[in-house]
Amino acid sequence: MNTILDVKDLVIHYETDDGCVYAVNGLDLDLQEGETLGLVGETGAGKTTLARGIMGLVPDPPGRIRGGEIIYRGTDLLQCSNAEMRKVRGRKIAMIFQDPMTSLNPVTNVGLQIAEAIQSHEKLSRKAAMQKACQMLEQVGIPAERAGEYPHQFSGGMKQRVVIAIALACNPDILIADEPTTALDVTIQAQVLDMLRELRETYHMSMLLITHDLGVVAQTCDRVAVIYGGEIVESADVYTLFDQHLHPYTQGLLDSIPKLNEDVERLKPIEGMMPDPTQLPEGCRFCSRCAYADERCRTEHPNMLDLGNGHKVRCFRYETQEVEPHE
Repeated sequence: MNTILDVKDLVIHYETDDGCVYAVNGLDLDLQEGETLGLVGETGAGKTTLARGIMGLVPDPPGRIRGGEIIYRGTDLLQCSNAEMRKVRGRKIAMIFQDPMTSLNPVTNVGLQIAEAIQSHEKLSRKAAMQKACQMLEQVGIPAERAGEYPHQFSGGMKQRVVIAIALACNPDILIADEPTTALDVTIQAQVLDMLRELRETYHMSMLLITHDLGVVAQTCDRVAVIYGGEIVESADVYTLFDQHLHPYTQGLLDSIPKLNEDVERLKPIEGMMPDPTQLPEGCRFCSRCAYADERCRTEHPNMLDLGNGHKVRCFRYETQEVEPHE
């Protein structure tokens, strides 16, 4: 597969009156054509900031992109002007935001909101754009007759379908889905995930799925990157990550999930809290919560180690410790 998006050494800070928030810190990430990459981490890990950085939507001020590259098909998006980014945003790279309730204009019917996205990128008349908007509604499972209705007339799951229709209206190469099922109940969540998977195959898109739910990752993704403290700490294909996970944080995430075949009285959370993003540890970001941390972990920052077969981990333990070869 070819790399369609390559994020290199990305640094994003929020400079506030209370100090500098180190949100994304030298992050590296790549997305291949046609794949779904899951980005997993706790609240505050930097997932949404990364997505906004790719889309050119980091609020400035207080946000500042301090360094790095975001390469889309050979073009560094960080070097693009606002006008150039407007041509990319929605047309080439589209995004579904976390809360569909706040993503839609409450005083404009949903058909016009989809048509607006289409007209901004395609040379279509208002009537033709509206016809395509109705087709997009049908594509996401909403009858075209409801195009004249307003967001408050739709359920949460239906609103999310409308947001997906807007994102896919111009057939983008990449879809960034930022926790698209967080506000939905379990049944509707499954329906939305199935629909996203089908639409990705229909439109031959690549997808970056941002979530904190490893169950969603197992069901939907081809590859997984685990983010902590604004940097990737482990990445692998989905089977390898679940079967041969190595980083203590990844282990903690998986251990915190209740298992159907085990009878336990209490869940097993990860001890401690995420580090204050204004005062990140000098060494490993996870050292204050890690059972294996030693003095080196507290003073020296680990590099990402490539273990082969696409499996990478940011941990000193695997510089010398042998890892079973991947099959």
